[in-house]
Amino acid sequence: MPKVVLITGGSSGIGKAIGEYLSERDYQVFGTSRNPQKITTSSFPLLKLDVNDINSIDTAISEVISKAQKIDVVINNAGVGITGPIEETPESEIKKAFDTNFHGPINVIKAVLPQMRKQGAGHILNITSIAGYMGLPYRGIYSASKAALEITIEAMRMETLQFGIKMTNIAPGDFATNIAAGRYHSPVLENSPYKKDYGNTLKTMNEHVDNGGDPQQMARMVHRIIETENPRIHYKVGSPLQKFSIVLKRILPDKVYERMVLRHYGLK
Repeated sequence: MPKVVLITGGSSGIGKAIGEYLSERDYQVFGTSRNPQKITTSSFPLLKLDVNDINSIDTAISEVISKAQKIDVVINNAGVGITGPIEETPESEIKKAFDTNFHGPINVIKAVLPQMRKQGAGHILNITSIAGYMGLPYRGIYSASKAALEITIEAMRMETLQFGIKMTNIAPGDFATNIAAGRYHSPVLENSPYKKDYGNTLKTMNEHVDNGGDPQQMARMVHRIIETENPRIHYKVGSPLQKFSIVLKRILPDKVYERMVLRHYGLK
């Protein structure tokens, strides 16, 4: 019996790459999208699911169970980007980012746990971000939402181990996807005290995404983790510099690391 995999945000970017890779290796893959009827090029079925709508989460999971009689793997991939000076970022947009990047994955997990508990097994993989390991200028809300997910999963994993359920966090760096087009940008305001620094940093961030790695890297890593009997709690996927930045954060004095980040974004 092939493993049954549910991927949130499976219509583009990393989610689509993972779905295609696993489908080619005989997994039974179900992706999700808020508007699956608009996607005509998916090589695996897409179900309607909005991580901000608990009813749609329950309906999609019920549909998978009805069609496949089980769910072996859930990949929490749906997420949104957000940039801007925190002072100038509307509270409504901050809440939206946390709803999608934090509350959404937690609600998906809560909805699928009863089925996995019944099976006595299951694996939940959460796509977080290397940005979640550090506060980055003009990306602080995004970093915070991913950091919150990382820490919550550490706790949830310990709570659910007794049921035979595994949880894993995978933190990607920059990958060449359409996340920049879909994220919320606080506008670069003409009279803003942050105008110059934020404008330059935004340009740098977009270049990093445009020149990012191939999402196939993430797909290969996800496949490897699914096939690992005792996977680690945390994995990082990105350039050597991006992964090394986490090590430096741990070992360098705070202000030294801060200066390094400021220089990296041309802010000092």
